[in-house]
Amino acid sequence: MEIRRATTVDELAAAEHLFDHPVRPEWARRFLDTQGHHLFLAHEEGEGPVAFVSGVETVHPDKGAEMFLYELAVAEPYRRRGTARALIRTLAALARERGCYGMWVGVDTGNDVALATYRSAGGKDDGTCTVMTWDFS
Repeated sequence: MEIRRATTVDELAAAEHLFDHPVRPEWARRFLDTQGHHLFLAHEEGEGPVAFVSGVETVHPDKGAEMFLYELAVAEPYRRRGTARALIRTLAALARERGCYGMWVGVDTGNDVALATYRSAGGKDDGTCTVMTWDFS
């Protein structure tokens, strides 16, 4: 497995099967051009992209920068092989490199597979978070 940062719209389009919806070129370009947005693809030899992790740096005047692990996906045949853990560790290494004081992710209640994955990559549940959402669509 090789992990590489996505830098082109074509790379994101090639990973479209891993996303929730089709890649829209204008959104892909905006993502790639926006400072602090990161996406890494895991490639298996001869297979193309089999997994991804995306992260967004958030900065606050009194806290500095932290990395928000936005999304993680691994194609079914490549699960339970350490791919997700390797992607998470790659994003965490980038966060440290960029001076982030930490990294966080929101996980759906009862998503035991995701919780186990994040724990295996060194994450800890601090038990203090509830996610509130606003839908603008």
